[in-house]
Amino acid sequence: MTGAFLVLVTVAAFFVGSTSVGLPEFLALISGGEVSASAKSILLNVRLPRVLAALLAGAALAMAGALIQAVLDNPLACPNIIGINAGAGFAVLLVSAFLPGLFFVQPIAAFVGALITAVVIFFISLGMGASRLTVVLAGIALSSIFGAGMNTILIINPDAYIGASRFLVGGLSGVLMSNLTWPSIYIIFGLLIATFVANKLNIMSLGDATAHSLGMNVGRWRMSLLGLAALLAGAAVSFAGLLGFVGLIVPHLIRFIVGHDNRIVLPLSATFGAAFVVFCDLLARVLFAPYEIPVGILMAFIGGPFFIYLIIKNRKHGDA
Repeated sequence: MTGAFLVLVTVAAFFVGSTSVGLPEFLALISGGEVSASAKSILLNVRLPRVLAALLAGAALAMAGALIQAVLDNPLACPNIIGINAGAGFAVLLVSAFLPGLFFVQPIAAFVGALITAVVIFFISLGMGASRLTVVLAGIALSSIFGAGMNTILIINPDAYIGASRFLVGGLSGVLMSNLTWPSIYIIFGLLIATFVANKLNIMSLGDATAHSLGMNVGRWRMSLLGLAALLAGAAVSFAGLLGFVGLIVPHLIRFIVGHDNRIVLPLSATFGAAFVVFCDLLARVLFAPYEIPVGILMAFIGGPFFIYLIIKNRKHGDA
């Protein structure tokens, strides 16, 4: 079901848009038929990078969200809510301001920014014994700090990042294949590693005492898996901007359908996350045609109410 949805929305994303390029041109291109130069250029240079960006960002952010929720044992956590996206975004703008033109540095900077934020959240969550809601509030505070830093950079140096307005809300228009080269390597690597170590999350879910008795160094694994989530989220932010709520919505839907076995949850989260972002980006293109809104705005409209629902649900169960 998830795989079929992924294929369907991915194909649709190639031939649905503001231009006249449609399904016949797409089918002709993939079958080696005759395609006009303009249609070929649109499909290969505009829609292909955009679809790949949506697939990569969706898979990375959904997987990162599933990892963070499992590691912190916090259903309210996801990369944008606990500040990881904002930390990565601040690092990207900082590098763009001081090292313009070095695009290969941006994913590395995004990872470092995301990792620093993840470490801070880790110590707040586990080192101080904070409640789930306190962790979320701390993440919101960190997001505000990093947001102020990003706005300061853009005020002082407006040319620090081309398309900064899209970056700040999260969007995929204007993404080039060159923007995806290094992030795609990090994301594919992170997805594979996360899938292989999913069973470690299942062991951790049994409780620290049980995990220790099974020979697991819980603290080291928590930090390693948070670092992996930071790698995935940071790589996605480096080209998709501050795209939010994917890592919150998708893992919850997957767990509702298949349960809590992370060996199933993680790969399905990545698959559905990819399909979800492609679908939302497709909606963002056509809902207000001929105008187009950044997909991050649509995500906020969907994710905001979902987040409020989760807060109310957790308060009712006394989990926050």
